Amino acid sequence: MIFMSHLKEIYVSVDVETSGPYPGKYSMLSIGACTVLEPYSTFYVEIQPLNEERDPEAMQVTGLIWAKLKTLGKPPAEAMQAFADWTAGCTPPDARPIFAAFNAPFDWSFVNHYFLTCLGQNPYGHNALDMKAYYMGLTGCDWAATSMQAVTRRYLGERSLTHHALRDALDQAELFRRMLAEAQAGPSS
Repeated sequence: MIFMSHLKEIYVSVDVETSGPYPGKYSMLSIGACTVLEPYSTFYVEIQPLNEERDPEAMQVTGLIWAKLKTLGKPPAEAMQAFADWTAGCTPPDARPIFAAFNAPFDWSFVNHYFLTCLGQNPYGHNALDMKAYYMGLTGCDWAATSMQAVTRRYLGERSLTHHALRDALDQAELFRRMLAEAQAGPSS
């Protein structure tokens, strides 16, 4: 039996910057999100760290300033409520939001952890669409060929990640729009 949902799907490209490789010990420091298809909407928030744990490499990649986040970042519960409210505002009553990310297991693990810890529920549910896996299925390539560098080269030329959560979410949305268009066009003759 095939289950068919009659709900419209609203793809939301999400990117996070973190203080380390996994939630619980390390903090999510920023969230960037945008709708993939029209009507376009964006969301960005910087978040206060949960604790003092941070990986120096991760912090260097983010470009975020720890002391600034501690004083000017939103408290985690407030940030997650704002993200939930934005998500609800982008999702009509006859639709459901679909969390989409490039390497979704990483981003989703932090977002899910924070939603459940702070709000008790995740508006995206317990699933995420991984753009890397979608690309692999679309092209038939090996997993090694799904790196951000390889996929970006195909769809966006020489543009590279900035490690600013909103800019990266916007670039990932553009990648996904191009993948969706390619999938809808079907195989070339």
